[in-house]
Amino acid sequence: MSTSSRELIRSVGAPRDGRDGSSGLTLRREWLVTNGLGGYASGTVAGVVTRRYHALLVAALPAPLGRFVMLNHLLERVRLPDRQVSWLGDEDEVAGANAADHRDHLVEFRLELGLPVWRYRLGDIEIEKRVMMPHGQNTVHITYRLLGGSGPVRLSLRPSVQFRPYEAPVGDSPAHAYGVSAVQNRYELSGGSDLPVLRLMLRGHRAALTLDEHGVGAVPYEMEKVRGYQDVGSLWSPGYFRADLTPDEPVTLIGSTESWDTVLAMTPEDAIRSEWDRRERLLGIAGTAAETDLAAELVLAADQFIITPAGRADEAARARAAGEEVRTVIAGYHWFTDWGRDTMISLEGLTLRTGRFREAAYILRTFANYVRDGLIPNMFPDGSKEGLYHTADASLWYFHAVGRFVRATDDRETLRVLLPTLIDIVEHHLRGTRFGIGVDSRDGLLRQGADGYQLTWMDAKVDDWVVTPRRGKAVEINALWYNALRYLEGWTHEEGVNRGLDLGGSADLARRSFNERFWYSDGGYLYDVVDGDHGDDPACRPNQIFAIALDFPVLDRTRHSAVLDVVRARLLTPFGLRSLAPGHPDYKSKYYGDLRSRDAAYHQGTVWAWLIGPFIDAWLRVHPDDRRGARALLDGFDRHLSDACVGSIGEIFDAEEPFTPRGCIAQAWSVAEVLRSLLNTGA
Repeated sequence: MSTSSRELIRSVGAPRDGRDGSSGLTLRREWLVTNGLGGYASGTVAGVVTRRYHALLVAALPAPLGRFVMLNHLLERVRLPDRQVSWLGDEDEVAGANAADHRDHLVEFRLELGLPVWRYRLGDIEIEKRVMMPHGQNTVHITYRLLGGSGPVRLSLRPSVQFRPYEAPVGDSPAHAYGVSAVQNRYELSGGSDLPVLRLMLRGHRAALTLDEHGVGAVPYEMEKVRGYQDVGSLWSPGYFRADLTPDEPVTLIGSTESWDTVLAMTPEDAIRSEWDRRERLLGIAGTAAETDLAAELVLAADQFIITPAGRADEAARARAAGEEVRTVIAGYHWFTDWGRDTMISLEGLTLRTGRFREAAYILRTFANYVRDGLIPNMFPDGSKEGLYHTADASLWYFHAVGRFVRATDDRETLRVLLPTLIDIVEHHLRGTRFGIGVDSRDGLLRQGADGYQLTWMDAKVDDWVVTPRRGKAVEINALWYNALRYLEGWTHEEGVNRGLDLGGSADLARRSFNERFWYSDGGYLYDVVDGDHGDDPACRPNQIFAIALDFPVLDRTRHSAVLDVVRARLLTPFGLRSLAPGHPDYKSKYYGDLRSRDAAYHQGTVWAWLIGPFIDAWLRVHPDDRRGARALLDGFDRHLSDACVGSIGEIFDAEEPFTPRGCIAQAWSVAEVLRSLLNTGA
């Protein structure tokens, strides 16, 4: 029962559409709860574990451990007052149980204030289940409540584990046997001195643990099989918890890697109340940005990506010494870490449009500390303290993020702190830096490229195969370069800071050369790359839209409509833009199969949701009075929030109908750009 003062509910019911051959909720619907550290709980709505990333507790631990699967799964058995036994969810491991029968017990799945709630009916007994994670803790609460029927209902919960890094294959086994220790009603599972400890506790009437060691072999992971990875693993259970579920007393299983003092600091009731209060504060801070239910849902979805990174102690110490905090952005769940490019593209939608200005400043300052040779990190590998720098555009997106930050906050103090870093980035690009990134002095355009590296956002790579190398002068890189020069020109003038850079002259040259070199007259749109490995590349890609969409558009205004019309006709879908137009020899209509097959399609037709943002920006630049038409371009995303990862927006979609969602189930820049566009169109 929610005590929230705002009713924000997304219910998907229990449709029986048969897509997965079942009579219950489709297995492709998933849920996600996060903890503000990069840790999470996630699974299918139906209860089947289909991915290596599915677990009730994936803890974000200090380096070198990184994110670690700690509590994989619960087998939930109920004994009704008439002593009949049944199961909640859908578990193939339940001996003698018919999967379709117990899937039918689920009558509703919904999100309340973004948190998942299941409702099961077994005769006249109705049971509700909720999953939440206290913010800032590697802790999960799974709470059951008796909503209907007289009870009591005997609830048995069998936890299963396979301690492993969350990216590790499901067939990997722990180095040591698991051990169990207990003090009163507190239990600890350990898998060896080099692994974290899982603490478990059951709160409820007549709660107890029966030690009954049980191994489950040959557990299938269907999505891992589809994606070409190891797809059969094993789990281990120490026994099962039991408690009586009554109308007056819920039952909560707590799993955690935190200390017992932290675990016991709040009751489950206090913990959920605190989390509801936190979420309502987020909606209050967002103000008018959360006035509609759809926008409010996206505000809460945005919160899942803003984290305090676990394990980078030196970074946290520097921030504390300056009276600040460390913040970064998880690019996507389940498998992305924090990426520089994704963070800067997402910053406006995740933080500025949601009123989280202080966190936006923390993020910008955090990344400024990692600039090396004029580059911000492309990514931080999980469990690592050091970034990787193989990116040509992340540093340029940094200017875009700072520009939007200053416009939203007028925080000149933060701008002055960042300005030396911004100047340093431009100086490095003008004289040339790593990975072949540097300005061609003949035309002022920015080139990039190094063998074996994928430096633009189209960065698929399998072994030594860079699928879309795009070496040369890429269209969006130069749109971003011009944008960065104009931003810095204005800031240095306003702040009276200059190192003898002719920023205006560099920008003028780049703009003149861009319009001379990138116009593909035969197609009426822009080359994707000029001076590339094979000359000028006329592939029709969405990258050209940035020549119109950025704050300082590099493309001559007389060509805006032509480019927009081509992108609309050939690339626009209900869920974003195709990454390559149909008809090209490399075009792929589906993103499916093993890693090589998927990466061959990743940027060769596959639809990217985040690109709807710059397309709408370009649309409104060409059609400034057509906000209704721009808003209609977002209609598909409201439906999508009830599909795939309920309440969030995924990474990519197939390029053709029915535009099946693929890739990460929840992606930062997808959520950020849809929310930003929703607000820009007046919704």
